[in-house]
Amino acid sequence: MLETKIHLCKSGGCCPAVSFHGNEVHIGEDENVATLTREEWNILVEKVRSGELGEL
Repeated sequence: MLETKIHLCKSGGCCPAVSFHGNEVHIGEDENVATLTREEWNILVEKVRSGELGEL
């Protein structure tokens, strides 16, 4: 599986990112990274799509 990295800001530089590494999803930057399993990631996506989680 190819690694995919998506920056969470318009500049694409020094900002948090979401990256996919095999069966893990890493969210954050530098040493501040949360690691989710694919199942946890899919639950997060489901909650956003259903409207349970939305914009702040």
